[in-house]
Amino acid sequence: MAVLVTGGAGYIGSHMVLALIDAGHDEVVVIDDLSTGFDWALPPEVTLVLGDVADQDLVARTIREHQVEALAHFAARIVVPDSVADPLHYYLANTVKTRALIETAVKEGVKHVIFSSTAAVYGEPETVPVPESLVTNPINPYGRSKLMSEWMIADAAKAHGFSYVILRYFNVAGADPRGRSGQSTPNATHLIKVATQSALGQRTHLEVYGTDYPTPDGSCLRDYIQVSDLAEAHLVALNHLRGGGDSLTLNCGYGRGYSVLEVIEVVKRVSGKDFEVRLSPRRAGDPAQIIAGADRIRSELGWVPKHDDLDGIVRQALDWEDSLSKRNRR
Repeated sequence: MAVLVTGGAGYIGSHMVLALIDAGHDEVVVIDDLSTGFDWALPPEVTLVLGDVADQDLVARTIREHQVEALAHFAARIVVPDSVADPLHYYLANTVKTRALIETAVKEGVKHVIFSSTAAVYGEPETVPVPESLVTNPINPYGRSKLMSEWMIADAAKAHGFSYVILRYFNVAGADPRGRSGQSTPNATHLIKVATQSALGQRTHLEVYGTDYPTPDGSCLRDYIQVSDLAEAHLVALNHLRGGGDSLTLNCGYGRGYSVLEVIEVVKRVSGKDFEVRLSPRRAGDPAQIIAGADRIRSELGWVPKHDDLDGIVRQALDWEDSLSKRNRR
C-alpha cells in the first residue's frame, strides 16, 4: 500500500520521502506543482505526479492507481509576513485546498492522514514551552489557515472514520545528513538559511526584524528542529496509526529556544565568517517567543531525535548551501 506525500518535492516533504525510502517503503508517490519544490530532490524510485492537491480528479486517480493507504500532507504556503499581506492567498493555499484534498481522500478510502501544522496556531503563548493543551489563538493568517485545516481534519475523521496525527512545529532547519536534500527555495526566509547564505557571500547582509521584544536580548526566541528529525517524527506517527493508534495532535520540537541574535553568532562561529547584520523594525505577525513542549511525542510515539545540536544543524545548512550553489552554476 502506497504513501502519498503532497508537497513531497519541497523542503520538509522531500525529507519525509527520504525517511520513507530509508525505512523500506516500497511505494512512495508525490503530488507537487513544483512551485517551491524540485523534481531533482526526489529519489528515482519515487513516482512524481505533477499537479495541484486541489485537483480532485487528479488526486482521486493517483490514489486509485497506486492504492494509497496513507496521506502525508505538506503542501502549503508558510511565510508569516506574506500571509499578513495576502491573507486570501493563504486561506486558499492552506485551507481551501486542504478541504478539497481531504474530501477526495475520504471518498477514495484513505485510512490515515498525517498533517504538517505549525506552532503558529498558539499565537503569543502565555506558557513557554507550549503544551498541546494550551488554547489556540493564532495572531496571523498563516496560523489561522493551518488551525482551520486542523479543525477540518479532526471533524472529517470523526465523521468518516479515518485516523490522523497532526504535528505542530515552528522553525525547521538543517539538511539531510547524507547531503541528499535541503532547503532549496531561492528566496526562502528561514533564518538559518539566510544566515548561512550571508556567511557564504550569497547575500550582502542579513536583517534582524525586531530587537525590542520582551526576551533576554530583544530578538525573537524560537525552537529550531532539524529537518530529518522532523521527518522521523512523521514516520513514527504513520507507524502509530498503522498499528491502530488513536488520532493525536502533537508538538514537534526540542523544548529549547534560541534567539535570532544567538543563531547568528552560531552561524558566524561555525562558518568562520563575519557578515553584515542590519537591525530593522518588527515584521507583522511575529510572536516574541514560541517553544514547543514536546514531551508527549516522545512518550506516546517513542520519537527520539538524533540531531539536537545547533552547531550541527548550522553545519548541515552551510554544506547544503555550498552544494546547492555548485548545482545552480552547472
